[in-house]
Amino acid sequence: MRMNYYPPCPEPDRAIGLSTHSDPGVLTILFQLNETEGLQVRKDDIWVPIKPLPNALIVNIGDMMEILSNGVYRSIEHRAIVNSNEERLSVATFYYMNLESELGPAHSLIGPHNPPIFQRVSVHKYLQDFFARKLDRKSNLDFLKVETSDGES
Repeated sequence: MRMNYYPPCPEPDRAIGLSTHSDPGVLTILFQLNETEGLQVRKDDIWVPIKPLPNALIVNIGDMMEILSNGVYRSIEHRAIVNSNEERLSVATFYYMNLESELGPAHSLIGPHNPPIFQRVSVHKYLQDFFARKLDRKSNLDFLKVETSDGES
């Protein structure tokens, strides 16, 4: 669980609240404590602001869910921006797989007509690699993609 505090910033276009990334876990549940906007998600290469609703929870699908579902459920790329006049507060709760587990597409979702699009890796190694990288879009997820015979991933 993590508490996020973004103080007012007199020059918000010169500051980043939290850089573009997708969460490494299975799910992230976010509670926004006030009604200051700042969370944005990328949809079709456009940043869409998420309007805070009182007493609502936001559920983000993380990279582990995208890997487990073999790409059926896509992790969400998001960022936080700062506000020039108001502070923003949120609490994020992260859900991960057991560190001793193996992460990869669910066996029931792969077969001859639906090959795996992600490598299998220990959860411990996956998280070690994720936290060794800077938050940079979906770079860790892209790293785990299986290359096809035509060089695509």
